[in-house]
Amino acid sequence: MNLILFGPPGAGKGTQAQRLVDTYGLVQLSTGDMLRSEVASGSDLGVRAKRIMDDGQLVPDDLMIEMISRQIDAENGSGGIILDGFPRTTGQAEALDNMLDTKGIKMDHVIQLEVDEDAIVARLSGRFACSSCGTGYHDIYAKPEVEGVCDKCGATEFSRRSDDNAETVRARLAAYNEQTAPILPYYEEKGSLKRVNGLDGMEIVFAEIRGIIEGE
Repeated sequence: MNLILFGPPGAGKGTQAQRLVDTYGLVQLSTGDMLRSEVASGSDLGVRAKRIMDDGQLVPDDLMIEMISRQIDAENGSGGIILDGFPRTTGQAEALDNMLDTKGIKMDHVIQLEVDEDAIVARLSGRFACSSCGTGYHDIYAKPEVEGVCDKCGATEFSRRSDDNAETVRARLAAYNEQTAPILPYYEEKGSLKRVNGLDGMEIVFAEIRGIIEGE
């Protein structure tokens, strides 16, 4: 089984991807991780990619497809793959399908975790953590039992990620929508796109994804 899981920041894509890996024996392929690995290994593909990146250029689609193809071959015998960070354009989606066709395999499911933008902004911009033990909290959904005191270690110092503010979150969502929106009709026309409400509880979202995969 091979699938693509689309989802904006805060939709829980990473959590759901890991659960799919654990449940179905899938291998999660992150193009960013694969690219860094190829460059670090000094492989022919990595050398070519590094030369392009050093010139300030984007790695072309054909190299990305070659990299994914090699990884699929290396993972032969696994339960399948989840693609993360690819495709980002309709051209990449078409090239990916062509490559899979040459191997006699297909992309079985394309799942989009849909979210309400305002709800995601509220979810992400309210996060903070204990500076001492790292326990996570939220201004609305997960406050400390005693205001200003960590439930776990009793520390009174907290911190927030610099990018966990409403303006930055909205910018990240806009970038995601700009990259992803043109791709979804391609998969919808092929009949492989399914949508799940990413704002439901984690267990509900996972159950819906399993229902799609298992045809329930």
